[in-house]
Amino acid sequence: MVSHKEFEVAGKQPGLQVWRIENMDLKPVPKSLYGSFYTGDAYLLLFTTPAPSYNIHMWLGNECSQDESGAAAIFSTQLDDFLGGSPVQFREVQGYESNTFLGYFKSGIKYQKGGVASGFHHVVTNEMNVKRLLHIKGRRAIRATEVDMSWTSFNKGDCFIIDLGQNIYQWCGSECNHFEKLKVADVAIDIRDKERNGRAKLHLVDEGREPMAVIEALGPIPEIAPSIPDDEKVETRNREKGALYMISDASGTMKMTVVAPSSPFKQAMLSPEECYILDNGVDKNIFVWKGASSIYRVTAQKESFAVKCPFPLQIQVIPAGAEPTLFKQFFSDWKNKDETTGPSKPFTIGHIAKVKQVPFDASTLHSNTAMAAQHGMVDDGKGKVKIWRVENGEKVPVDPSTYGHFYGGDCYLILYSYRQGGREQHIIYTWQGLKCTQDELAASAFLTVKLDDSMGGSPVQVRVTQGQEPSHLMSLFHGKPMIIHLGGTSRKGGHSKASATRLFHIRQSSSNATRAVEVDATASKLNTNDVFVLKTPNAVFVWRGMGASDEEMDAAKYVVGVLGGNPTTVPEGKETAEFWSALGGKKEYQTSKSLQRMVKLPRLFGCSDKTGRLIAEEVPGDFTQSDLAMDDVMILDTGDQIFLWVGNDANDKEKAGAPKIAKDYVNSDPSGRRGLPITTIKQGAEPPTFTGWFHAWDPKMWDKDPLDRIRARF
Repeated sequence: MVSHKEFEVAGKQPGLQVWRIENMDLKPVPKSLYGSFYTGDAYLLLFTTPAPSYNIHMWLGNECSQDESGAAAIFSTQLDDFLGGSPVQFREVQGYESNTFLGYFKSGIKYQKGGVASGFHHVVTNEMNVKRLLHIKGRRAIRATEVDMSWTSFNKGDCFIIDLGQNIYQWCGSECNHFEKLKVADVAIDIRDKERNGRAKLHLVDEGREPMAVIEALGPIPEIAPSIPDDEKVETRNREKGALYMISDASGTMKMTVVAPSSPFKQAMLSPEECYILDNGVDKNIFVWKGASSIYRVTAQKESFAVKCPFPLQIQVIPAGAEPTLFKQFFSDWKNKDETTGPSKPFTIGHIAKVKQVPFDASTLHSNTAMAAQHGMVDDGKGKVKIWRVENGEKVPVDPSTYGHFYGGDCYLILYSYRQGGREQHIIYTWQGLKCTQDELAASAFLTVKLDDSMGGSPVQVRVTQGQEPSHLMSLFHGKPMIIHLGGTSRKGGHSKASATRLFHIRQSSSNATRAVEVDATASKLNTNDVFVLKTPNAVFVWRGMGASDEEMDAAKYVVGVLGGNPTTVPEGKETAEFWSALGGKKEYQTSKSLQRMVKLPRLFGCSDKTGRLIAEEVPGDFTQSDLAMDDVMILDTGDQIFLWVGNDANDKEKAGAPKIAKDYVNSDPSGRRGLPITTIKQGAEPPTFTGWFHAWDPKMWDKDPLDRIRARF
């Protein structure tokens, strides 16, 4: 194993470490200058989580030499080997960095002209003899690029930083929007605090109101160029545009063979004894997947991909078991180790990959928003409930004695009212059965909007597809399990005849609410973690899986009471021939002892048409409340729920298009999240199930203009 003196301190503490390639060696960059990169250089970055797990990034400036990029590749491979082969490796190219990389620098990244070869060094000084112009681009991922110090570099649609050392001017074009002004201010503050040690003065300048100092530095002001539209972003369906190759030396020489020319792929195509390249070059991505093989086997091939490609590529090297979401999306059947269909694991929000489980405690719901968010519970479900069924385009009240029963041939509106902070709050659940008509689906959406409007637009709206009920909805029926019938209807005289053999799957959520869902009566539906009630024309069986709880057995008794009959308890492993026969014979079923999926960190996306077309862009890194753009619609993915947050200044196109983007995003997830609940909330009326995902949520943040808050920091 090759070592280096810098490796001895690598990964010892959680956080980021940055080195620059200088004279074919590694030199550490001072922490206060992290995020600033010379375009003529190559860098190596290591991010360490508390777990610990590691990300290694090789960053290449547009003007770095072949020797420097080669040295960075060698050091990247050696550091990976030094850390046991477990890191995920990224190849980053200036201007095309991954979201993972950008997430380390919330104040944006700065590209500076020059490099080590031309005598530019990373040194922390109080030097005030500076004269440079930075062009700021991006709404989520902020990039500050040094450009020629001339008015010809400016345009009306962007923000610029005129850095004169002792004075830093934030210049905003007349066509700049509010959110962009907020983001450029973060960059200006970062330069003052880190590069000038807090000793420079910040100034806000709007186009047409330039002070004399700026005119002296740049000369007389000519006509400013019109705004430049953002580079056209090609909307892609990633899963349709990948090719999979296997790298093997089984024959004695290195060979690359095509496994599948286009995605989606099957997980079984990956052999743990081999290495693979997943080529998504159309979206500037290459993934190298390492089985038990050494990374050295594929180094040449991955670099040849980068050389042949006519545009810069992001390359990630991934060890088996550390696959990111962007890799797994190319596979139609990807399952993580020991994954079941169970609820996601609740955890507290902290630094990236800092995960801590939180047990459910109803008594602390109102004071602990993080717990409320992680378990999806705004309260304990003891508020007021009203339920209507959609019938002939209208909402018809449901008999309260049947509350808790839902039929797959129907759509329902559930209005839940509760008090919080001295005010009455409302949630409208729109429950859509899998066997209801298209007309009823459309009517349920229309009636939800109508009910929301009649209440002043204050309710939170949650669209629920049959079988994907959130914990809070399950808790509304006073301790009784929610019972979901596969088909049929609760309308008078509209009942279709139930099947002679019926199977109900009973599961308790992390917040202790229980649900009984009717599923197809086949043995493959069984799950070792849960309880099932099987009713045949002649018998009733209660099947108890090895991982089932006593509370789930209690819920089974209630279900048996509804269905009728004298139950026979069947422990897993002691099934009779009669039991298997009723299910159409014994089949393989889920036997993983894990009740929970692998932890999925929450993700935040902004839906904006500021480029002229509606696109969704992910917010990199640990997101905060200030990442919620008031002129956009945002999508928050928490793993088992999707939130649509509507900013007060979002336009009609964004409001209309964002729900479709959210639905397509969920339905295309290969891990099988189709039909996940989508909750729509408005700025200023956020429930704790949403705010708990953000550190130190401030309900008064938008009471005054955020730009005024920024000015206070200048």
